[in-house]
Amino acid sequence: MPIKSFQGARRQQSKADTTSLKVSDYMTTNLITFTPNQSIENVMQALIKHRISGAPVVNDNNELIGIISESDCIKQISESRYYNMPMQDRTIEKHMANNVDTIDGNMNIFDAANMFVAAKRRRFPIVEKGKLVGQISQKDILKAAMQLKGQNWK
Repeated sequence: MPIKSFQGARRQQSKADTTSLKVSDYMTTNLITFTPNQSIENVMQALIKHRISGAPVVNDNNELIGIISESDCIKQISESRYYNMPMQDRTIEKHMANNVDTIDGNMNIFDAANMFVAAKRRRFPIVEKGKLVGQISQKDILKAAMQLKGQNWK
């Protein structure tokens, strides 16, 4: 008895199907950002309020200078308690990650997914002409995958 497939006829995949899946189509552009002179407490309150795990740090010209995360804040809490130092006057400038990997907005989301796996990051900022224009997170990649439902993956 022959094996029957209940998936239906396979659709021919065109080259345009995968090249149009750009990071810029799925990135978040309405970002919560911080400045280097903001206090650690202010940042922690914003992370909790907006239910985010981290955010870009920009200067007055909207140029990316770092990223602050929950982990950075937790490290500061731990150090301030250990050394019995108050946190009220602490700014994020010394506690943010300065060496930030970015991603190209024209990159294919599948390549971006590979970058997430390789770099073990939760988010990548997107910078164009020196200015922060957006951010893509692992959750954004998952949303893109759910929209596609695996129908046209290679």
